[in-house]
Amino acid sequence: MSTMQTESNELNQPTKRREQKKLQKQEKKFEKRIQKEAQAEENSNGAASRRDEKKMAKKYRRRIMPIWLRIIIVFLLCYVALMAGLMVGFGVIGSGEPLDALELNTWTHIKNIVLGNAN
Repeated sequence: MSTMQTESNELNQPTKRREQKKLQKQEKKFEKRIQKEAQAEENSNGAASRRDEKKMAKKYRRRIMPIWLRIIIVFLLCYVALMAGLMVGFGVIGSGEPLDALELNTWTHIKNIVLGNAN
């Protein structure tokens, strides 16, 4: 009887590498299907309770400064940096007074020079 068992075991086991790979793929597919079914069953039974647990566990963060205020502050800082750059460029690097860079007459004069409408 032991020879019959070994012969039957040999017949059940694949002899070629291709057959082994094929069986492994089938086993993986079967395992994935079982996992998906288990997840689907778990989701249908415990989805609401898990959602409630996540809601309770979630810590709410109170912002010190709202986002809209942060955006306004960033724009204001950019404007201040632009004005400071104009003053440094016009007064320190150039030959004028730093506060002259903020006057409208200075910019109309520069525009006229660039566009060729110099008087």
